[in-house]
Amino acid sequence: MLRALRWKLSFLYLLAALALVGIGGFGTYSLIDRYFQQSTDLALQFKMALQFRLLDLEPPNELQEAENTWQQNNQTAASPLRPSSYFSEYEEEHDEREEAEEEAYPHDESSESYYNADLAAVFVTMRNANGDVITVPDVPAPPTVHSTDALTQAQIVGHDLRTVNIIGQGRVRLLTYRTGTDIPYILQVGRLLNDQDRTLEQYLIYLGALGIVVSILLALISWMLAGRSLGPAQKAWDQQQTFVSNASHELRTPLTFIRATADYSMRTKPNQEQEEQLRNILSECDYMDILVDDLLLLSRLDANRLVLDPSLIPLPELFAESLSKLQQRADTEGITFSANGYEGAIYADATRIKQVLLILLDNALRFTPAGGKIEIAAEKTGRSIEIKVVDSGAGIQSKHLPYLFDRFYQVTSPKNSASRSNGLGLSIAKTLIEAHGGTIKIESKIGKGTQVTINLPIPKKKL
Repeated sequence: MLRALRWKLSFLYLLAALALVGIGGFGTYSLIDRYFQQSTDLALQFKMALQFRLLDLEPPNELQEAENTWQQNNQTAASPLRPSSYFSEYEEEHDEREEAEEEAYPHDESSESYYNADLAAVFVTMRNANGDVITVPDVPAPPTVHSTDALTQAQIVGHDLRTVNIIGQGRVRLLTYRTGTDIPYILQVGRLLNDQDRTLEQYLIYLGALGIVVSILLALISWMLAGRSLGPAQKAWDQQQTFVSNASHELRTPLTFIRATADYSMRTKPNQEQEEQLRNILSECDYMDILVDDLLLLSRLDANRLVLDPSLIPLPELFAESLSKLQQRADTEGITFSANGYEGAIYADATRIKQVLLILLDNALRFTPAGGKIEIAAEKTGRSIEIKVVDSGAGIQSKHLPYLFDRFYQVTSPKNSASRSNGLGLSIAKTLIEAHGGTIKIESKIGKGTQVTINLPIPKKKL
């Protein structure tokens, strides 16, 4: 039993560890992705501000803020590629603009490589009022990004920032502004995100490989931790099972001797008082015999040493034989037995299934008053056989239902509060049904009786 708990505990340890690793990995991935997007957006805004100034236009407030942030982050900015060279009509003013730009953004050789790394990948596209790209001879054309939504949004609101997918090229982060001039009417700056996507993809591959290695290590560590946590409990459980098994075997010899002595004394014609005492001794011996048998069976079930001998059992014969064993007691107590339902068969250990039914019928008799009835029935439901034992007894209070399958848990019978029971019957029934791969449950209502339902799977191949 504790070995199964060890598997569950190991799984919980592993699940918790993987959850922490997953959260950490996802969080790191999100931070990297967010950093890429923020740095890209800042570079695009800074580049856009440069284009406004080179066109003798005042950048919008948000672009000016981006300029200030960029200069604070990079200390100084190197001179960018001059978009004014795109237009022949601006060539005469080119030198003057270069000087003005140099004054606005002093050139620093130490920052040039940093500048190139961040801004060299940003391309500039200029469009007229119709949205057509303005091309310049002898100047390499930037990537063509057709985004009607971006142009429309820029014309309505004045600006737009979005990520666009270009078939065959990948994702592009695109910043669009309306200049308010005739040429260019629309300014667009963008950056291909292939390098960032490639970095994130490589990070995911690395994270996946690392996750596999970590999972294996965590599985081993979890198994060791669970074993160390449950080791003392497992040892105590094994010792308890050994003790119960040995004690049950050792009790058989004195019980047999006591019974034999009491039987011999009964045959010597004792007086009335002695005979009553001897009958009490025999009754206690019977009770102890049942208790020892039950303890031995539970010990074998707990240790997985009980070997089942399954065979095909016709249900009508199973019901008839089980009821016949208790028919005399039912007649004496004025209780009616009946068997109905499915005429098929089950594949199970006949001895153990009969034992389960006798336990259930015995409990039903204990809680059913004179004049009541007990019905046993079966039906096929999907891939299982459902067996029900229903009585018209007093019922069981709902507070007891969750504990009925616990060992030594007993509910006093309202019919006979002095009746003897060791409280192991339902626990044995549940364990035997589960050993067959089935389930068992109890439903009861006060004044309406109790129903016990057994579900046994139908095997794919019957012998």
